[in-house]
Amino acid sequence: SNSSIREALLKLNDNGYGVCFVTSQRVLVGVLTDGDIRRYLLNNNNLDCEISKVMNRDFFSLPVESDEKTIRRSFSSEIKIIPLCDKQGLLVDYADSFKNHRIPVIEPEFNGQELNYLEDCIKSTWISSQGAYVRRFEMMFEDMHPGMHAIAVSNGTVALHLALKSLGLSDGDEVIVPDLTFAATVNAVLYCNAVPVLCEVDPETWCIDAKEAEMLISERTKAIIPVHLYGQLCDMDAIMDLSKRYNLKLLEDCAESIGSKWKGKPSGMFGDAATFSFFGNKTISTGEGGMLLIRDHNIAKQAILLRDHGMNPNKRYWHDVVGFNYRLTNLQAAIGVAQMERLDEFIAKKRKIASIYKENLKHIDCIEKFPTENIDNIHSHWLYTVILRQDIDRDRVIDLLMEVGVEARPVFYSMHIMPPYKSFKKSAKHTNSLFISKQGISFPSSVGISLNEIKHVCDSLIRILGDLK
Repeated sequence: SNSSIREALLKLNDNGYGVCFVTSQRVLVGVLTDGDIRRYLLNNNNLDCEISKVMNRDFFSLPVESDEKTIRRSFSSEIKIIPLCDKQGLLVDYADSFKNHRIPVIEPEFNGQELNYLEDCIKSTWISSQGAYVRRFEMMFEDMHPGMHAIAVSNGTVALHLALKSLGLSDGDEVIVPDLTFAATVNAVLYCNAVPVLCEVDPETWCIDAKEAEMLISERTKAIIPVHLYGQLCDMDAIMDLSKRYNLKLLEDCAESIGSKWKGKPSGMFGDAATFSFFGNKTISTGEGGMLLIRDHNIAKQAILLRDHGMNPNKRYWHDVVGFNYRLTNLQAAIGVAQMERLDEFIAKKRKIASIYKENLKHIDCIEKFPTENIDNIHSHWLYTVILRQDIDRDRVIDLLMEVGVEARPVFYSMHIMPPYKSFKKSAKHTNSLFISKQGISFPSSVGISLNEIKHVCDSLIRILGDLK
């Protein structure tokens, strides 16, 4: 605040934003723009004047913990850059329309052919569910998963629902699902009026435990849904053996595991069907979108029929069955094609990010478990996630990281503790699920994250954990 206008001009010239923040002992006391300086210089000619006499003291700021919606809604024609302060008024970070105000836990990267393909869609006028990019997107998945039929759909949740309906799941059928997953997995079972049976997870992989699953099988059990959590693959040898011995339909939930491989084969290759999600935070993103893979040709035909209102493909407006509107638009598929062209690059970056985190954090005794790495398999590390020690307050760590501009997230809640799903718990204990849910934390994992940003995350985490010990 006691710097001169001359010094402020140098700062403005360096940062290129047309604005700088003015602090006193790191407390934000003012905002100074190039416009403020121009107006001052029109009436004065003293570049050595203190900026405290020129700066705007009536500035707009937000708490650093403000959520994305609050920040985005605060921008206007007058407010283009927002300083972010902690509870003591200390300047922590800033937000503008081009820069996330913190290191986000994950965000998509659209630096390939996305805009070119979208422009091609618009010029062709094929923007809805009919268009060349939809089939091209599907064929990319079929090439990646030989022997499977790919069906593009509007999101990952409807992919699960469509898979279960096409596989014949109906009222009262039991479907074994992991207790630690996103709710969509369980909801899709309920959409079919079937019964989800919540299964304990393995303490090492955090995925469904095949031995626990076998104890839950009854005469009503018709299917099992292994969820490849955070890119970690389930023990597919054990799951496939279980499916075969008990004649269970096997549906892989690959929403978070595109790019992961089990003994050389990509996730989605091991069951009767598999589903993928392309939500905005996924490794491959189309904003919203999903893909269903089905092995059996006739079941795939049924799924395609159900996807489009149950309408006969050879007789327009004639409906053979009651179906759904689960189609993906050509616009979304165009983005998906561009994203898939860079899948190998994305996975390589994700795995590199994971290795850097592991190298920086491996000596921290407050971390109970790191993601399991198996030499036979490839972990795609959708989100880099660790489990903190029992005595560490995970939620406090998340709050403190937010204060230094780092977004971190908790692991999913155990399904059986939430009101809609309590009645579907059959095991006496879900110790692993509860512990992982309580102590799991995911760190920024965008493919575009820089080495300096990862270092900031790790240095901040190490300092915070040291203070909390």
